[in-house]
Amino acid sequence: MPTVRLRVRVFSLLWSLLRITCFTALLCIGRGFAVQTQPPQTPEQTEARDALNQGVQAFKNGQYDEAARLFEHAKQLDPRLVNARLYLATTYASQYIPGAPSEENKQRGERAIAEYKDILQMDPQNLSAIDGAGSLLFQMAGTPFNSNGFLESKTYHLKHIAIKPDDPEPYYWVGVIDWTLSFRANGELRQAYNGTHPHGLAPPAPLPPDLRDQYAREYGPTIDEGIDELKRAVVLRPDYDDALAYLNLLYRSKADTAADPSERREFLKTADQLVDRVKEIKQQRAQAQPQQH
Repeated sequence: MPTVRLRVRVFSLLWSLLRITCFTALLCIGRGFAVQTQPPQTPEQTEARDALNQGVQAFKNGQYDEAARLFEHAKQLDPRLVNARLYLATTYASQYIPGAPSEENKQRGERAIAEYKDILQMDPQNLSAIDGAGSLLFQMAGTPFNSNGFLESKTYHLKHIAIKPDDPEPYYWVGVIDWTLSFRANGELRQAYNGTHPHGLAPPAPLPPDLRDQYAREYGPTIDEGIDELKRAVVLRPDYDDALAYLNLLYRSKADTAADPSERREFLKTADQLVDRVKEIKQQRAQAQPQQH
């Protein structure tokens, strides 16, 4: 069972998905902006919307600095123009590179988060801002690893669930965060153990009883939450293969909390079945695609 390879592959693909999310959000905002439901009432509002239109074109042309300048100008002219703030935040977020150490890169991420939070001060139920903040906080928490950043990211996905509980994506992200935190902790326990034991302890070997109990005590609730949230995502979208892949990984984490060997085997069996289900979905999806000649 290529468990480790599956973990690496799924986790690496996550960054690409987050980048796509940023651009998709921007396009959705753009569709909403295309038709104004209320005409501008002042010259400043007219100028703000002109700057917003120009910023959209600059962004589409890859002129991100110019786009940010225009969106900032639109925001200053009309502070209530939420689309300008969303575009500005998304422009910064789309340029953020996870793990890049430069101060400029860090500032882009921080500016985007600040804009999203400002929007939520005006409109606490703005799902575009909630999702944008949650996704970017996740990216920023990855390198260097910041558990508090992941936990803050989770709060935004939980806000989305509270507002729109029929969307599967926020349940998925809660599950991903819970796996990320529990998987990291598992690795740290094994690394500490290996530092004092010559034979080492690598996955999929079970944790020794004292480490197992510590892991279950500290991360058992996190693992259980992640499993529950991913199950909800799959109920809402039965072919949600990414959610099923992370559900598999969380069941492997769950196995490391089991004191009973038979219970551990059942968790691993469930994980293997989920991997098979992911393969089945991907095969069905590939077969459903039209053949290219």
